[in-house]
Amino acid sequence: MKEESRRDWLLMIFRYAARKHNRNNNYQVWTHENRAIEIFSNKFIEQKIDYIHKNPVVAGIVTNAEDYMYSSARNYADLESVIDIIQVSRRWKTY
Repeated sequence: MKEESRRDWLLMIFRYAARKHNRNNNYQVWTHENRAIEIFSNKFIEQKIDYIHKNPVVAGIVTNAEDYMYSSARNYADLESVIDIIQVSRRWKTY
C-alpha cells in the first residue's frame, strides 16, 4: 500500500494543534469548538449537509465535493463510496 505523501506534514499540523489544548497528549484532528444544535427543518439539515460536503472543496483538496473519497457527497451523487450512510431525501447539487 502506498503511504500518504502528506503524512509527515499532516502529523506536524496535528501535533501543533494539540499544543493549543491541554486535553490532548500528542495530536488533535478535530476542533473542540462544537455545539449540538437541534435539527428543526429539512432546509436546516440540507444546509448542514452542504457545509460538510463543501469542506474538502474549500480546503482545496478537491474541485468537486463528490470527488473526495471519504465524503457522503459521493453517496448523494450515486457514486461508489467507501462509507455507508442513510440518505436524507434531497436534490443533489454540484458545487
